Amino acid sequence: MTQTIAKPQSIADWLGDEADDLLNYTAKVSRDLLHLPSSDWVERIFSPSDRSPQVLRSLQQLFGAGRLADTGYLSILPVDQGIEHSAGASFAPNPLYFDSENIVKLAIEGGCNAVATTLGVLGTVSRQYAHKIPFIVKINHNELLSYPNRYDQILFASVERAWNLGAVAIGATIYFGSPESARQIQEIGAAFARAHELGMATILWCYLRNDVFKQDKDYHLAADLTAQANHLGVTLQADIIKQKLPSCNGGYAAVTQATGRSYGKTSDLVYSQLSSDHPIDLARYQVLNCYAGRAGLINSGGASGQDDFAEVIRTAVINKRAGGMGLISGRKAFQRPFDEGIQLFHAIQDVYLSDSVTIA
Repeated sequence: MTQTIAKPQSIADWLGDEADDLLNYTAKVSRDLLHLPSSDWVERIFSPSDRSPQVLRSLQQLFGAGRLADTGYLSILPVDQGIEHSAGASFAPNPLYFDSENIVKLAIEGGCNAVATTLGVLGTVSRQYAHKIPFIVKINHNELLSYPNRYDQILFASVERAWNLGAVAIGATIYFGSPESARQIQEIGAAFARAHELGMATILWCYLRNDVFKQDKDYHLAADLTAQANHLGVTLQADIIKQKLPSCNGGYAAVTQATGRSYGKTSDLVYSQLSSDHPIDLARYQVLNCYAGRAGLINSGGASGQDDFAEVIRTAVINKRAGGMGLISGRKAFQRPFDEGIQLFHAIQDVYLSDSVTIA
């Protein structure tokens, strides 16, 4: 979707009426409890771990590319929507991206650390681009051609195929809370172990999926539930966690009230001491559940709309101030003219490069 892009504004201008609240808020959970992104991230966080030298090298390639190189922050272009949402729904707004090469070109010109997309896309341009920008192969997908439509992440690619085409990392999605989650956890746990054996990094899309989470609010975006999904993800040794920005809290209580049955376990302290209704507190609780930030949290940019630039800048400010590691934005970038997609990535990256946007 195309929008008229205003002349470059300050970050505060893009935030509008929320500027003071978002830029000056002090989070409830102290930043002192967190491991925060930095130029020495790989050495400081992963060197003491069980990751091999080959994995450390792959991580360093990821953190050493693009406009955010050696800052500890990440800006990634993800394009798996051709399968997840159908190619027509994803690329009709800008048919340029039916051609796989243009996806990689956008990531390079946009100054991204990496491009995360399908085996097919990266396989078509592997020898041309694998040495120019880090590749992340998304190995599982939900396809929407079966009837009736169903929601289940199934493997489309092997770890070995990703390694052979020169990927530095693999990505995968688990639908936590879904009937299929037990199988997905076992499949992706094994795939991540194999990726680490081969020297690749791992990124997990920790998404929730169950109709019971849809109540008076969409609790798929609840801080308490998404944070627990993050905690399951780092338990599988995901090096980086991708999660949607939380917009509410109280998912456990909402499900219990809606079903009349006790659901899961939580603590009143989560809501009184470790979070609040403020968006930075909600995101910080997500970071806290990533082993206090030892696995970096990247939030997603969401669907394309009328105010994409303002929305991604807001998301980037919340993520950075909460202690997160970056932003992964797809449709907002590729469902618009190529030059505007580049501008959008640069606007995101400018938030992470700005000294005025500090950790809350």
